[in-house]
Amino acid sequence: MTDGFPARSLNSDALRTFLAVADAGSFTGGADRIFRTQSATSLQIKQLETLLGRPVFERHGRGVRLSPAGEQLEKVARQVVGDLDRAMRAFTGAETTGRLRVGLPDEIRHGQLSRVIADFTAAHPGTEIVVQCAMSSRFSSALEHGELDLAVYDAETAPPDAEILMQETTHWAASRRNTAWRREPVPVALFDRDCWWRNEALEHLAQLRRPYRIVYSSESSEGVIAALDAGIAVGMLSRGSIHDGLTILGAEDGFPEPLPNTTLVLRRAPALKDDPAADAMSDALRSAFRR
Repeated sequence: MTDGFPARSLNSDALRTFLAVADAGSFTGGADRIFRTQSATSLQIKQLETLLGRPVFERHGRGVRLSPAGEQLEKVARQVVGDLDRAMRAFTGAETTGRLRVGLPDEIRHGQLSRVIADFTAAHPGTEIVVQCAMSSRFSSALEHGELDLAVYDAETAPPDAEILMQETTHWAASRRNTAWRREPVPVALFDRDCWWRNEALEHLAQLRRPYRIVYSSESSEGVIAALDAGIAVGMLSRGSIHDGLTILGAEDGFPEPLPNTTLVLRRAPALKDDPAADAMSDALRSAFRR
C-alpha cells in the first residue's frame, strides 16, 4: 500500500483504450478512435495485461476478440467509464438533449437492440432515441434526404463515408425437411424489389441457367426465412441468418458458389459530422454488432 492506495491499480485511460480496441475489433481501429498510434495503443494494452496477469484479447485473422478475462473486464470498464463520463457532464453541464433518429435492419436481434439502447442512454439520458427497424435498403436514401441521422444497413459495396462493421458470406439455403431445390422450375423466395439482394439472386439464377419461378416476396429477412422454413422455396441469405433448421445449398444441389459477400455498414447523415450523441450511438452500435 502507498498513501492509502493500492500499489497496482487500473486507470480510466487504460480502460478507454481497452474498450476502443474491443469495439473496433483490432488495434489499428482502436488506435484511430482514441487518436493514438498503433504502437502506443498496443503498449498500453500490454501494460494492462501485465497488471492483470492475463491476456485481455485473443488474436484471430486480422483482428482481435475478447479473451475470457477481457469479457470479465469489459463489464467493469463500461461501468467505470460510463460513470466518469456522467460525472463530467454533471459538473460541466455538457449533457446533450434533443432527438436522434436511427435506422436499424429488421433482422437485428433483441439482445443487440437492448444493448444499443442501454449503452446509449447510459451516456446520454437526455436524448430521445427514435429507432426505425425496417428494410435497410431504403436507409441510404433516408440519410441523404435528412430523414435519418444514423443507420446500419447491408450494402453491396460500402460508400466512401461509411464504416464497415462486418462482412458475411451469402448462400442459397432451404429447409432441411424437404427438397424444394430439386423442383423444376425451382421455387424462389426473394426480397422486395427495392433490395439489391433480389437483383443478385436473379442474376445468379440467370448465370446458372436455372429455370425458376418467384413464389414469395418479402421486405424482411424474417419473411424470406419463414418461406424457407415452410418448405415452399429456396432463398439467398447471409450466413448469420441461416439457422439450424435450414441447409446451405451447394454445387451438388445445383447452386454452386461463390456468391457476393454482404457488407454491414454504419453511416451517418452528411450534415451530422460532429455530434456527441451521434458519436455515443455509433460506439454502442459498433459494440453490439461486432460482438
